Amino acid sequence: MTHDEQPEVEVEVVEQTVEVLSQDPREALAINEPINPDSLQGAIEAILMVAEVPLSLVHLATSLDTPVPDIREAVHAVRDDFDGVNGARPRGFEIREVGGGWRVFVREDYEWAVREFISNENPTKLSQAALETLAVIAYRQPIARGQIASIRGVNVDSVVRTLLSRGLITELFTDSETGAINYGTTPTFLETLGINALEDLPLISPYLPDANSDLGSDFSDGKK
Repeated sequence: MTHDEQPEVEVEVVEQTVEVLSQDPREALAINEPINPDSLQGAIEAILMVAEVPLSLVHLATSLDTPVPDIREAVHAVRDDFDGVNGARPRGFEIREVGGGWRVFVREDYEWAVREFISNENPTKLSQAALETLAVIAYRQPIARGQIASIRGVNVDSVVRTLLSRGLITELFTDSETGAINYGTTPTFLETLGINALEDLPLISPYLPDANSDLGSDFSDGKK
């Protein structure tokens, strides 16, 4: 290669590099052909395992670029597989249709194992953020994550996950209109505080600047 040819080579390399860097990395992962049924079921399992909210069939179909009827069939196959419909042992978890979507849950038969696991974990003190979030849930339950975040003024996703893992709060129900999960406290919460019922929680009104504040009055009115 002569000295004169070197600049042309360098320009070509630079142009190729720019072209590669300018490509959307998602294009390399795009699905170019239909997914076979086994792979589709595995893909749905993987997505549901990491999803924090119920996912609708349309959402799954859009994510996997697959027709809704195929997604519905695959979801039902995953549900039946988890339930041991074909003679296999039922899994320790299951998928349920809640709030217009599908989500993974611990199977009721094995909730005792999860409670044992949590109770035997090395206990650590809750952070200030976790204590504040727990207080909001205790006094305003049932309450959705978005409402908690609105009251505290910060994102509470990780804190809610911590409280769930400690068994201090639980998912009460999913709002049929918004799909938002509503949370409440558990018997473990009562045991930890040494009280028998939520009515035994101290009145919060005296600690608020305004005794008629919603946060205090909503709960304290029911205790009068």
